[in-house]
Amino acid sequence: QAQLAESGGGFVQAGGSLRLSCAASGSIFSINSMGWYRQVPGKQREWVATITRDGSTSYSDSVKGRFTLSRNNAKNTVYLQMNSLKAEDTAVYYCNANLWTIATLASDYWGQGTQVTVSS
Repeated sequence: QAQLAESGGGFVQAGGSLRLSCAASGSIFSINSMGWYRQVPGKQREWVATITRDGSTSYSDSVKGRFTLSRNNAKNTVYLQMNSLKAEDTAVYYCNANLWTIATLASDYWGQGTQVTVSS
């Protein structure tokens, strides 16, 4: 099995920055991709950004140019640098990973979520 541990959420004023981290651990054989989603109460979970095994990144239009996703392969960790934050970025942010463990085929794993609140 695998686990995802998120950190870095918090409260910030509009225009500020936060950095989220997500570390994957467990019996990991290979990671296909890691990324972030976000969700506000009453709405569906929304995709934010993804980084693939070869390092390619993609972003939703709502965060493109403001958020940057990077990774440390040695630590199985990804970082979401969020700049120029807006009130509409307020949400619970969930880390997602598609990975193989030593016992299972590629599956999606989710973190517990971390709250990001942006005050206008």
